[in-house]
Amino acid sequence: QVLLVESGGGLVQPGKSLRLICLASNSIVGVTMSWYRQCPGKQRELVARILRNGTTNYLDSVKGRFDIDRNNAWRTTTLVMNNLKPEDTAVYYCHGNFVLGSSTEAWGQGTQVTVSE
Repeated sequence: QVLLVESGGGLVQPGKSLRLICLASNSIVGVTMSWYRQCPGKQRELVARILRNGTTNYLDSVKGRFDIDRNNAWRTTTLVMNNLKPEDTAVYYCHGNFVLGSSTEAWGQGTQVTVSE
């Protein structure tokens, strides 16, 4: 089993930045690592994804503002969020796809990001 733990959320003013960090419980490399978010009253949506080869994709509304990266040796996946807007307010979740004898996935517990004056 792989456990994922997020950190770095909090309350920030519009225009400021935050860095979210997802730490995996062991050295098993995620085939795909992603950040999702769930805004109030909305379904959970994919924010950013990074593959093992470094290929990334982003939700249109965060493109150019958010950056996803990974460090397999340190077992971390980060999401740097720049120029935050009130509509970015959400619970952010780390997600990974892993191969542990069979294909499996893991979700973090979520971290709250609130963008407000």
